[in-house]
Amino acid sequence: MATDYDAPRKTDEELAEDSLEDLKARRAEKSSGAIDVDEAEAAENLELPGADLSDESLTIRVLPRQSDEFTCSKCFLVHHRSQLDHEAKTGPVCSDCS
Repeated sequence: MATDYDAPRKTDEELAEDSLEDLKARRAEKSSGAIDVDEAEAAENLELPGADLSDESLTIRVLPRQSDEFTCSKCFLVHHRSQLDHEAKTGPVCSDCS
């Protein structure tokens, strides 16, 4: 539960003035703010592993590796030359993998 530490705090006298019915009413008001989720809509957006994606197309443009980039031989990610740590027998290695 989130706490607002900047909110003014009640004194002991104000706490004693709150009746049990008032407290129950406030609790009911707070719980009524729940969000209803449409299960059918949530299921449509869910992608399962092994799903047939053959009819899907890319929504982003993929660029080939640039001249100032390299592919790390350990993690196989494309990095900028500034992240090159050393050249191993298997190929370039990034600073994250070294």
